[in-house]
Amino acid sequence: MVFEKKLWREDMKRWDEHYKPDSIARNSRLQKADIARLSDADFLKYLVEIRDNACEMIYRHHIFTIPSSFPVGHFLAQTRSWTGLSSGEILGLLKGAAPISRGIAAREFEGVQAALADAGIKADAYRGKPGHEVLEELKSKNGVGDALQQFLDVVGYRLVSGYDISEKYALEMQDMLLKTIFDGAADKQNRKAEFEKSRDALRAKVPESSRAKFDELLEEARFIHRLRDERGMFNDLWGTGLVRRAVLEAGRRLKESGVLPNASLAINASHDELVALLKGEKSPSVEELTRRQAWRDTKTISDAPPFLGGTPSGPPPVEWLPQKARANAMAVDTIIREIFDVSTKKAAAKTVEGIAVHPGVYKGTVRIVSGPADFDRLQQGDVLVARNTGPAFNVVLPLLGAIVTDRGGQLSHAAIVAREYGIPAVVGTRDATTTFPDGARVRVNGDKGLVELLS
Repeated sequence: MVFEKKLWREDMKRWDEHYKPDSIARNSRLQKADIARLSDADFLKYLVEIRDNACEMIYRHHIFTIPSSFPVGHFLAQTRSWTGLSSGEILGLLKGAAPISRGIAAREFEGVQAALADAGIKADAYRGKPGHEVLEELKSKNGVGDALQQFLDVVGYRLVSGYDISEKYALEMQDMLLKTIFDGAADKQNRKAEFEKSRDALRAKVPESSRAKFDELLEEARFIHRLRDERGMFNDLWGTGLVRRAVLEAGRRLKESGVLPNASLAINASHDELVALLKGEKSPSVEELTRRQAWRDTKTISDAPPFLGGTPSGPPPVEWLPQKARANAMAVDTIIREIFDVSTKKAAAKTVEGIAVHPGVYKGTVRIVSGPADFDRLQQGDVLVARNTGPAFNVVLPLLGAIVTDRGGQLSHAAIVAREYGIPAVVGTRDATTTFPDGARVRVNGDKGLVELLS
């Protein structure tokens, strides 16, 4: 029934016609609120509203998890069985199907760059000035200010490096935004021609009797693919960014009243604790919030056990299932494997080997990004090396020469974004972040899945 009726198309219709426009409207309205001017009573009401909205945004993200991936998994599993090709070779056909993964504000970004060029404004005039001063000055310039504000309205309050309120939203990374605006390269690739050439070459490897089915599955995979990142961009990455803004405003008020030594400590309080502090209660203490901050600052994903309650067994063999259930199981197994599996290959010294995502060879400077503060250190042409990434980090894509991650497979967000933007990428290397020092020169071979230390 799922395949015959293509139920994911009903989900996409619900997304396009109801959830997406409603999420945009809800988040836009909350973003427009001048929260610094709200009375204490109204601000407390806003905190409740922003929390409830974030919960709804998380829910909306996850109700589309299976629909956004299922047709892709089915297409990949079937095409592999027909051709014997690798996942990377097949998934290259999805390039161009998810414009959102190239950047949610691609049009606005091009508008800012065009406005700066028309006004003859270059980055050199602002070198060394604080980012917030530069942004305010640019906003005041005729022909530039409106274009810049449109760009910032789209990207400003979306979390860049994760999904938690401890991550930063783009407007907190003003130096990074300015580098992107001034130095980033706009995306000018002709994806349609590239797709048609790649599709025809791969289609020729499919048995003739299966080509009509191949065409159908490819169409469905490309149809749904944008939903994978859209559900985060328009839902919780935005909604949670707005929560962070509100919590920091709560922290500002608590600092002004002498309760907290700095506003950012408020990030470590729960909603109920924050409300209590704003109402004059004394708990949690500054010492407790500081302890929580220190715990967050010193722990990474490597401190968590790989599994809870013992190592789980793998899924049962597809052959054990009824015939009608096998295609479904293969699709889901493929999705899980291609999102989470990492390379098991052992590389030579000073080299890591991972999963080749997008072809091309690139030499550049390693920039280790382990947290929000590291994004401001990115320079034009850097190789971003991270444990993993979320979809919203594509705001820095115009700066990057290549992407390398420790975790994730061919359907991880890093892989989708790199494939869509068309830059060399290797994911699932396991230990790139500990193999290469920040500032080192490396060669990223997106054809072979190798990253080599040069100097």
